[in-house]
Amino acid sequence: MGTAIVLIVLAIVVVGGAVVFAQRRAKAQQQELDDAKADARRWVERLGGQVINLTGTNDASKQAMADASERYTAAGSQMEQARTAEQCNLVTQTAMEGLYYVRAARTAMGIDPGPELPDLFGQTRAGKVTEQREVEFEGRQMIASPQPDQHASHYYPGGEVAGRPVPQGWYSEPWWKPALVAGAWGLGSALLFSAMFSGMSGVPTDVYGDGYDDGFEAGQAQAEEDAEAEADSGGDDFGGGDDFGGGDMDFGDF
Repeated sequence: MGTAIVLIVLAIVVVGGAVVFAQRRAKAQQQELDDAKADARRWVERLGGQVINLTGTNDASKQAMADASERYTAAGSQMEQARTAEQCNLVTQTAMEGLYYVRAARTAMGIDPGPELPDLFGQTRAGKVTEQREVEFEGRQMIASPQPDQHASHYYPGGEVAGRPVPQGWYSEPWWKPALVAGAWGLGSALLFSAMFSGMSGVPTDVYGDGYDDGFEAGQAQAEEDAEAEADSGGDDFGGGDDFGGGDMDFGDF
């Protein structure tokens, strides 16, 4: 009888301890979520204020503000869906990316870009465009420049796209967007990166070596898989079209 009582008491203690631990863990997770939501909202509201009150005055600044507005819409959509601290952190990244576009627009207009921003995911690794480059790719003249001009009016804040780094800078066209949507780089992308960034001082050499060969192979494999899938489905539309996300982006895009 005495042994049974001891076992019952031990069981009660263990269960009680587990309940207390679970409650404390749930409370800590809720606090983490609340803090992440508050931080995300702060960045989204900051971006919203800039988008509403700032208007571009030239092609480069207008394009940058259009991209900032798209990021603001995407961040708002993500905020509504956020249920975890990790998802809130993605909202923060999206809003901060939009603020980088705002800074770019202000720079293009020749006004104070405002306070520095925290680094985006993969931004430091990607590096920066430090000199103007013009290369021919698939019959088009592609330009990369550290400063905006009439030939380089598309800004990218730098970071990873489909697992590969794209340097911060101004470009003649947003050639990274198809990879952003498809999740893999297309055929020939390794050649583009090699021609555009090889030997550039602001771009780490280790990043644009074997990494983009891997990206090329991954893109080729993805293209082959997509072709096979389309053949099996009788050529059904995958629903992507030419839309690069806009305000309809959700967590699936990441």
